[in-house]
Amino acid sequence: MYEVVGVRFKKAGKIYYFDPGDFKISEGTYVIVETVRGVEFGKVVISSKKVDENDIVLPLKKVLRLADENDIVNVEENRKEAKQAYELCNEKVIEHGLDMKLVDVEYTFDRNKIIFYFTADGRVDFRELVKDLAAIFRTRIELRQIGVRDEAKMLGGIGPCGRMLCCSTFLGDFDPVSIKMAKDQNLSLNPAKISGLCGRLMCCLKYENDDYEAIKERLPDLGEEIITPQGKGVVVGLNILEGLIQVELPEIERVIEYTINELIEEGTVSF
Repeated sequence: MYEVVGVRFKKAGKIYYFDPGDFKISEGTYVIVETVRGVEFGKVVISSKKVDENDIVLPLKKVLRLADENDIVNVEENRKEAKQAYELCNEKVIEHGLDMKLVDVEYTFDRNKIIFYFTADGRVDFRELVKDLAAIFRTRIELRQIGVRDEAKMLGGIGPCGRMLCCSTFLGDFDPVSIKMAKDQNLSLNPAKISGLCGRLMCCLKYENDDYEAIKERLPDLGEEIITPQGKGVVVGLNILEGLIQVELPEIERVIEYTINELIEEGTVSF
């Protein structure tokens, strides 16, 4: 077992584990850590805990120190200068006539690198752009192409539900979402109703999917012939969350709605 703390570098970013060393670190503490990008400033969102070796990537990097007021001031200064860098880069993109959309700009904490995030439909030859940016900022330049889901996460916004986007407020990672999830939940397959601001299927389709799948395993399929208290019938409708099954009974020419428990007594379904 290893003792770790979970650190986030962005509001809804991925959580990374670090070795707290001799520091007693509680949730909400700001720390300075070493990452593959260099020295970074992050917030502890998971206080010290023991985890299994299989749940972490070894070797663990250590927390260098606790952040102080000067570090927080430096982070704010980096954010202000990143906004200026965004404007300058946009001007250069237009000047070079590049078919790309600049999304965000970020300084690393130690200012050894500036990362420019952009979207584009295909490959972009930005070699001349990088030369111009390097001459202006005199530091390492990285241009990173991102997808539309990452763009929505960075920019934020209000979803069809009227709430702030899940990806920009609390989702650390994007889970795979499929059209089958919408079908299993009996949702409209109209793309406008099941797509988020990014144009992809909404992340929230995943939230209840496991419950729907678990319940559906216990229910008969649409079109299946089953035995009911009133005789044989064919399943014509399912209300998965309420556990209701609509059955068409040819003998009495009626559609009757049963609960799962009523059909369990007949041996039709079981938990």
